Amino acid sequence: MASPSTTVDESFLTHEKGILSWLCTLDHKRIGVMYLGCVLAAFLLGGSFALLVRAELWTPGPTLIDHDTYNQAFTVHGAVMVFLVIIPGIPAALGNIVLPLMLGAKDVAFPRLNLASWYLWVIGALCLVTSLITNAADTGWTFYTPYSTTTTTSVIPALFGAFVLGFSSIFTGLNFITTIHKLRPPGMSWFRMPLFLWAIYATGIMQVLATPVLGITLLMLIVERALGIGIFDPALGGDPVLFQHFFWFYSHPAVYIMIVPAFGVVSEIFPVFSRKRIFGYKFIALSSVAIAILGFLVWGHHMFTSGQSVVASTVFSAITFLIAIPTAIKVFNWISTMYKGAIHLDTPMLYALAFLWVFSIGGVTGMYLSVMSTDIHLHDTYFVVAHFHYVMMGGAITALMGGLHYWWPKMSGRMYQEGAGQIGAIIVLFGLNLTFFPQFIMGSRGMPRRYYNYLEEFQGMHQLSTLGAFTMGIGFLWTAYYLFVSLRSGRKAPANPWGGGSLEWQCSSPPPYYNFHHPPEVTTGPYEYADMKYDAKIGGYVKASEA
Repeated sequence: MASPSTTVDESFLTHEKGILSWLCTLDHKRIGVMYLGCVLAAFLLGGSFALLVRAELWTPGPTLIDHDTYNQAFTVHGAVMVFLVIIPGIPAALGNIVLPLMLGAKDVAFPRLNLASWYLWVIGALCLVTSLITNAADTGWTFYTPYSTTTTTSVIPALFGAFVLGFSSIFTGLNFITTIHKLRPPGMSWFRMPLFLWAIYATGIMQVLATPVLGITLLMLIVERALGIGIFDPALGGDPVLFQHFFWFYSHPAVYIMIVPAFGVVSEIFPVFSRKRIFGYKFIALSSVAIAILGFLVWGHHMFTSGQSVVASTVFSAITFLIAIPTAIKVFNWISTMYKGAIHLDTPMLYALAFLWVFSIGGVTGMYLSVMSTDIHLHDTYFVVAHFHYVMMGGAITALMGGLHYWWPKMSGRMYQEGAGQIGAIIVLFGLNLTFFPQFIMGSRGMPRRYYNYLEEFQGMHQLSTLGAFTMGIGFLWTAYYLFVSLRSGRKAPANPWGGGSLEWQCSSPPPYYNFHHPPEVTTGPYEYADMKYDAKIGGYVKASEA
């Protein structure tokens, strides 16, 4: 890769001062930091409602809240976590910060569009919070009809919030696709790009093609609820199954919008902390594109119990099995990357290993749900809840935490305390498995999801799950604590603390305002570590030829 810049520039954090310099900024790094702060705040909100739900389920019947409040609590938890946290978490926050740096570019292709996407996110988030304050929606995050057209809760503000958030997602996807196409530096061919960029590129395709379907669906639902025009409500002559088709045509690609960026994060972490070139680079890169394409063809596996034809269900089941192949390619290549590597168990690597383990459980259990005969038994049970959370919490959120720790020195210019990070990763992983693994057992025994009450035979499992949720919450609070402490008293981060070979590690930490004065010329791939040497004086890596 290009040699590190020797010019000392004022960092993006101190280039300008004042709140307006942030609110009106066009700097991708500042926009990414604002996204990150907002996403983490939403994570706190959504996580708090999750703990409220789990606390209520400590005993059968009423524990803390009534059944209506319970329905509202899990709706707010689901909508906030999906639309405000997991979908924008890695692409909009981490992607905004590091994608142009990985390209050696000064910014994204459309800086003003980038800032507009953040403002749209804020507007959409405020609409969801408004619905929370004024009689929160109780439909579940899927807004299934006909209940969403007949309930007296604040469904329209929540729908409008999700509609606006869709535009934010589309703007981000368009921006990143264009940036990767047009702003690659000299020498960076498609197969010299970091795998994180491949993942963001595939995610951008899904965001641009799938999100308009959700937007139109939510707009029709708003019109139906506000004006009484029959579209989805059978009482008005509509078809609720049509809503399911529209919703899942977006929402299954949305699952991959949430998880493919996570694949990109761990694809950066595994080779760096194994000190080995990534194994099967082209297969990992192209498998992201394959997932993006196949993700549009499997929405019907959510509807095996909705009355669709046996032929349609059979086709959707077969394609669902097919989409497991590119995912498995990634898993096997990550394992091969670590094989005989000099593995360093730093905090980002612990989260990456946790991702590999927990996401694999989520993926394998998804195969049970893709078999029609099995899905009939497991549909709408806690087995689905466990599978979904092993993929989203164990996959997307775990990777978000890994990427946050991996790029934290770069974005903040400070190192966190490594021992504290390792403790936090272990607590989160333990709490995650204690929370969701018992739910597989409950679901296989017939415990329905979303129920306020349950049989006493499930109480022990529910209590284990609740204990795990609070353990996980403690782990996240501990993580927030030591990261905050690092901002105040952490040692100054070197340009390349981990020994990464991609371009973002070639500028100072935190990066200068303009990133690079000139586009660096790329002469090798991003996973070459033979020339890297650790320098104890600076606490980071430098090229041996320049030491």
